[in-house]
Amino acid sequence: MTDLEEPRAVAPSGWRGSCDLLEAADLVVPGTTYPCLGRVLPAVAGSVGATDVPEAAASQQILGLPDATRVCVVLVDGLGHTNLAERAGHAPFLRGRLAGSTPLTSTFPSTTATAMGTFGVGASPGRTGMLGYTVRDPATGELGNLVSWTGLPPARQWQRETTVFERLAAAGTAVTSIGPARFAGSGLTEAALRGPAYTAAETLAARVDATVDALRRPGVAYLYWGDVDKAGHHHGWGSRQWGDALSELDAELGRLARLLPRDTVLVITADHGMVDVDRTQRWDVATDSRLGQGVALVAGEPRALHLHLEAGTDPGGLADRWRDVLGAAAVVATRDEAVADGWFGDVAPHVLPIIGDVVVAMTGRATVVDSATQTPASLDLVGVHGSLTHHEMLVPCLVVA
Repeated sequence: MTDLEEPRAVAPSGWRGSCDLLEAADLVVPGTTYPCLGRVLPAVAGSVGATDVPEAAASQQILGLPDATRVCVVLVDGLGHTNLAERAGHAPFLRGRLAGSTPLTSTFPSTTATAMGTFGVGASPGRTGMLGYTVRDPATGELGNLVSWTGLPPARQWQRETTVFERLAAAGTAVTSIGPARFAGSGLTEAALRGPAYTAAETLAARVDATVDALRRPGVAYLYWGDVDKAGHHHGWGSRQWGDALSELDAELGRLARLLPRDTVLVITADHGMVDVDRTQRWDVATDSRLGQGVALVAGEPRALHLHLEAGTDPGGLADRWRDVLGAAAVVATRDEAVADGWFGDVAPHVLPIIGDVVVAMTGRATVVDSATQTPASLDLVGVHGSLTHHEMLVPCLVVA
């Protein structure tokens, strides 16, 4: 199996053969219904002729990218394909390109650190070790944060795979990354996106201008924008504020498309989508003894949990108990079941212990929190993501050529 080969569509063991139940739960197994997000940068490599990048030619064909001397890739944090389709009235530029496009699938968990790892490396989360907002470091047993990169070893030690940008730069392609100054050299950047020259720009308009300037020369430019995700977390993706953030994005993307050199291919995608939390469907591991018993540490996020268990606790028995408590609000699998059924793609031996003894994917808009480790601000988020619903898993892949 290659890093980008899509895992087969097999349900976790407790649900094996229950395809109707999975469909009713609105769940998408990564990379089965549509191509995976990890195809984007290999396709870009194929487009600019860097065919020594693994899966470049195949990915270029799958995504339909033409040959080009310049490619601009825009990744919009939190802009799910389904979210965009349902609020497309705020985005005339994107709306005109959404019809007829084929979405991509994000990763499990469908969260920024995990998806950015697969996007930047072109490999499954099981290869990158980027397995959630928080993860358990097997060396220390402590909780680390993959976004702030706290409580973790150096990024290049944690994420060992060569990034696509590193491969492009080694092949002689000029690569520029445009984003906020605080991301330059950050742990997440070093883990997932190392390799390009970095240009700092704070506003979206400034990033568009910097991207256009970078592509006056042949090469690849990557632009990141995070305000859509931010608006969704604080106000919900159905809010006025989310619509305003989408409108601002759409206007600037239209300007970018007009200003780019004629021979540039523009690719617009995202890391994940979002659902708005249902507070009536929330459980707390810290206060619910039925869930907390036998659990030593909760990693991941409220929509996608890695449960690391106390010594001697049977994963199968605990998984059954969580199924009894959560019912239709979650799909619960042991580590062995989740790995065998392709939730994380191909899994490297050093990544295996990062995965929880039990893994939980929430359905609908339900969440499981841990108030013992999560901040009050995180518990108050309105928009959330991480699980396998269509809203969270499907991301746009819009090509303007």
